[in-house]
Amino acid sequence: MKKTRFGLLLVVLLVMSLAFTGCGGGGDEAPAEENGEAAEAPAGEVQELLYATGGTAGTYYPLGGAMASVWNEHIDAINVTIQPSGASVENLRLLNTRDADIVLAMNNIAEDAWHGEGSFEGTEVQGFRAIGVVYPEIIQGVGLVESGVLTIEDQAGKTVAGGPPGSGTAATTPHIFAAYGLTDDDMTVVNDTFGDAVDKMKDGHVDAAWNVLGAPASAIVDLLTVREVAFLEITGEELETLQEEFPLIAPHVIPAGTYNYRGEDYDDIHTIALQAVLYVRDDLDDDIAYDLARVMYEHNSQIAQSHATGEQIVIENALNGITTEFHPGAIRYYEEQGMM
Repeated sequence: MKKTRFGLLLVVLLVMSLAFTGCGGGGDEAPAEENGEAAEAPAGEVQELLYATGGTAGTYYPLGGAMASVWNEHIDAINVTIQPSGASVENLRLLNTRDADIVLAMNNIAEDAWHGEGSFEGTEVQGFRAIGVVYPEIIQGVGLVESGVLTIEDQAGKTVAGGPPGSGTAATTPHIFAAYGLTDDDMTVVNDTFGDAVDKMKDGHVDAAWNVLGAPASAIVDLLTVREVAFLEITGEELETLQEEFPLIAPHVIPAGTYNYRGEDYDDIHTIALQAVLYVRDDLDDDIAYDLARVMYEHNSQIAQSHATGEQIVIENALNGITTEFHPGAIRYYEEQGMM
């Protein structure tokens, strides 16, 4: 009987010891919440974010991959995965339907979406918020010299790649052509991705192609290894017409020497530019939006190690040309920088 009571006592003492150990494992530390800090998420609890970019031959896709890699390294709470897409128009729709969390898009296309104009005629799409400008969107048109396409007007009667469906390029090029007196009836317009268009230009099946790219664009550099092209410049009265219609458009010069053909540098190339902007779902967590902005600008040099356009991600340009609402998390970051 004594042995039985002693055994029961040992069991009770053991249970009580375990209970006290579980309650007191924190030592003298107060819980994180009581110290005024956010409690850490349980180990392994990471939010998966989908980043819709653009076509694989453009700037959005490889740059997006470089950005995602840097975010994943510096922000513990997220894992960003990129996917190719039709770019600006499609991307903003993906945010609105919650089929993407982060996107790149042209600022003029975002303005159209916000007001239900252009490619969004009759339907306001506002389920997104801006994080900040990533880099200048340079509209670049190239024509095959052997096809006689040296100017925009020379596209008449030719086959022209005006940008893939759902892209900012496809939404913008008809206005450029119209400024020069051209309509779709004057040429054969195809909606290939820029990569496909370049491949067809190499084979002589497409005479001119347009896209919105950083400079130098790798696809154009590749094309110049086998074909001589003319850059289709936008200047003069036609430029003024476009600026009156789209105030966000700005003249842009691609510096001489950016491109070359068989050792001969091209002179300054006169075109137009908008802004590539990072947008997110309007319901994205404020702290995550804050960190996306912070890391994008404070670690731009690391992004540039994987994609040269990263050098153009500078906080001085963060607010340029954005006419839609900013995400509260981004606003907090800019307030800390004295910019808002």
